[in-house]
Amino acid sequence: MEKQFDSESLKNLVRDVPDFPGPGIIFRDINPLLREPEALKAAITAMTSEFTTSPITHVMGIESRGFVFGPTIAQQLGRGFSPIRKQGKLPGKVLSETYDLEYGTDTLEIQADAVGPDDQVLLVDDVLATGGTLSAAERLVATTGAEVVGATVLIELDFLSGREQVGVRHVAAVIHY
Repeated sequence: MEKQFDSESLKNLVRDVPDFPGPGIIFRDINPLLREPEALKAAITAMTSEFTTSPITHVMGIESRGFVFGPTIAQQLGRGFSPIRKQGKLPGKVLSETYDLEYGTDTLEIQADAVGPDDQVLLVDDVLATGGTLSAAERLVATTGAEVVGATVLIELDFLSGREQVGVRHVAAVIHY
């Protein structure tokens, strides 16, 4: 018999790693969850569930763990998938968005023809923390004329209020801290 996973049982599979990547930070390691096939399936189903009737035409996953969940979410929704990568990782013409981090800046890129004005995009990532990465991805997609209609993440760190920084109002999270 297959084990059933709800958000609390999925949360129990996330390992806390203190002081990584620096002092005072608790890193939420999802690798134990990813190693459990039924937990992974439940996580992806939960990340997809709020968007099954949304007008999504395309799913875009943010590097790097958005790549873990994004293609399967796209498959479940019957939509295409495109990656949002760190700078210098994509061939051809790319569009870029630089954004601030707590410790500097970073740049995200998409291929210029990944989506266009008629597309309704679902963004996928593993964690919503301060909202900087997700907001940058939204701005990047907007440069194509496409519209971000939702975002889904496995984990949301509620105490960092990242949701308030994100423009799209339909943000789904499976696990909350």
